[in-house]
Amino acid sequence: MTSEELLDHHRRLHAELLASLEGLSDAQLQEPTIDGWSVKDNLAHLAFWDDLRADEITRISAGHASALHLDGGQDGRLNELAYQLRRGLSLDQVRWEIDHSFRRLEAAIQAAPSTALNPDLYGEAGLVSGHAGEHARYIVE
Repeated sequence: MTSEELLDHHRRLHAELLASLEGLSDAQLQEPTIDGWSVKDNLAHLAFWDDLRADEITRISAGHASALHLDGGQDGRLNELAYQLRRGLSLDQVRWEIDHSFRRLEAAIQAAPSTALNPDLYGEAGLVSGHAGEHARYIVE
């Protein structure tokens, strides 16, 4: 996958995520309706993972190994910890977080050499991810 193809992939999913928010009020964004999480919590979760993914791309671009080889239990604990750390953030900050983390992801992809675009080099924060699309579907449902 080229960097342009990867950018197109992530941009398409990010646009799908943003489209899933259309028409929702601030109150609706903060209601815990998705398995106990609010839409805001889902956005904070995605921002956390985009930050990790951007760091992984930067790390691997520098010639280093993935720092995120997690087993299933670690993945769940990391998600719970990130949820606990970010659930108190304001809606305004979470909107900033989702925008900022996505821009970091785009910048990391654009700066990555082709040797860093091998999905096999990545751990849990995979290079090619459908994560935003999954959460967009949760939000729509």
